[in-house]
Amino acid sequence: MSSAALRHDIQDFASEDSRRDLARVIGALFERWGLDTDLQMQLLGMSPKSRKQLPRYRAGEAALPANRDTLDRIGYLLGIHKGLRLLFPEDEELRFSWVRRRNRALEGETPLEVMARDGLIGIARVARLIDFQRGR
Repeated sequence: MSSAALRHDIQDFASEDSRRDLARVIGALFERWGLDTDLQMQLLGMSPKSRKQLPRYRAGEAALPANRDTLDRIGYLLGIHKGLRLLFPEDEELRFSWVRRRNRALEGETPLEVMARDGLIGIARVARLIDFQRGR
């Protein structure tokens, strides 16, 4: 996802209704990726104290915070998902397991390990990797 597209997407999620819808979408993606609650919170850059909010976000009962860090993370995560859909249109299993597979371009780590360890920078790195692979 280009930085201009990411800025546009973030502006699109300024309303509470949009952030509530976004919460359901990211919750569904995390479920398909098989992420536990702690990893979901970590990828969203949220405090473990917000743990009780996660089910409310997934159900669309609460809107995600309107802060830049959270929205940047979600923009990249959705960009990763979109890129994987384009890279593996016929292989759903690979599309959703890719984040757990070791990757030479990530020095043998999994994309989830990189994203969890490096936060927003790691998430952006994985998104750039997918963009690069799509451009080949």
